[in-house]
Amino acid sequence: MKHLLATASLVAMAACTGQGDYRSSFFSEAGSVVDSGSFGNANMNNILVMTGEKGYVSDLANRFASEVPSTVNFAFDSAHLDAAARNTLNAQASWIKQFPEVRFRVYGHTDKVGSESYNRHLGQRRANAVVNYLTSHGISRSRLEAVVSYGETQPVVVTEGREPRNRRTVTEVTGFVASHPDIIEGRYASVIYRDYVASAKPPTDLSMVAGDEQIVGE
Repeated sequence: MKHLLATASLVAMAACTGQGDYRSSFFSEAGSVVDSGSFGNANMNNILVMTGEKGYVSDLANRFASEVPSTVNFAFDSAHLDAAARNTLNAQASWIKQFPEVRFRVYGHTDKVGSESYNRHLGQRRANAVVNYLTSHGISRSRLEAVVSYGETQPVVVTEGREPRNRRTVTEVTGFVASHPDIIEGRYASVIYRDYVASAKPPTDLSMVAGDEQIVGE
């Protein structure tokens, strides 16, 4: 009777979920129902990157684009960095400083007004302005790869007229500094999740008793 009741309960649970997870869990390894497929991803990603089977650039590029504004806009026929542009670049510089292993590239763009040759040079000037600003805020020039200008050939908005959104630079991750020691020995995960690792460190406050006095330090 007990066996019949147990079997009925299992069938009822499987019917409620619409799947046979509960029933099949008795015939597979422990934790197979709980694991949604993401268990061990950090270690797996680390192995794939170290063996060259996974592109680390896309991971970092996606994170940079999601956490920091990557685009700076310019006034017409100008490479001047206004207050909004400097605020954006300050945020980029702060992010870049967290990852001394990473290289970046700045792409310059223009709108369609003017000749192709002039716009290519203007895009180059804009990209150089961004690179110079970042280097003035403590970013090594060696980490900012050769600046590439697309001129007017890659508009955000397709138009022949003036378009502020097309007058821009875009900062992108291009890879790791090849000789950086932190990238070897399986340390990819600790680099990508550096802020997460730092948040897990225990408090550093120390309390010492000297005579009748308590000394608190860090």
